[in-house]
Amino acid sequence: MTEGRTPRVVVFDYGSGNVHSAVKALEAAGADVELTGNRRRAQEADGLLVPGVGAFTAVAEALRASHGDEVVDRRLAGGRPVLGICVGMQVMFERGVEHGLTTDGLGEWPGTVDLLRADVVPHIGWNTVRAPQDSVLFSGLQDERFYFVHSYAAQDWTLDPEPPFPKPKVTWAEHGAPFVAAVENGPLSATQFHPEKSGRAGIQLLRNWVRSL
Repeated sequence: MTEGRTPRVVVFDYGSGNVHSAVKALEAAGADVELTGNRRRAQEADGLLVPGVGAFTAVAEALRASHGDEVVDRRLAGGRPVLGICVGMQVMFERGVEHGLTTDGLGEWPGTVDLLRADVVPHIGWNTVRAPQDSVLFSGLQDERFYFVHSYAAQDWTLDPEPPFPKPKVTWAEHGAPFVAAVENGPLSATQFHPEKSGRAGIQLLRNWVRSL
């Protein structure tokens, strides 16, 4: 981020829900926010937020229809930050499996998003997370709770790059069994929970991300 300049963040509008609450939360976190499906504007912004609610298949198909997959790929290739939220995180993985249907994700990370291994699904409500000590997203947020609404998640993490590539910072939560709650992997970050619905802690997490742009 250029000193003294408010970072500009595009919330990518491709037909998913929760976009307006994400815009308001990012504004509260100190960003200059634009809601648009314009690929050029999304490509040029300091940060790109990819929201996502509903089914993995619907989100993946809508992203591809709007060429959002190309925007994400090009931004990451150029080291430009992207933040995925909820299903916007899930589609960053190789594939999702829902109701026996397998759908290709964007393939930025290896792995499968599938049904939570829990007695009660969906997982709705506030939950703590276990973040790495050197996490940027969760700086100052130890022991905070975040708001989850989901039935599916990535429940394994297999990406383990060799030096000189840094290891991704993976944050875990538990509902029946452990699942991936957030990832920080170079320019690509994502959360399974909804920071825009997580009160003060969620705004602080978004502020941490905005300040890193």
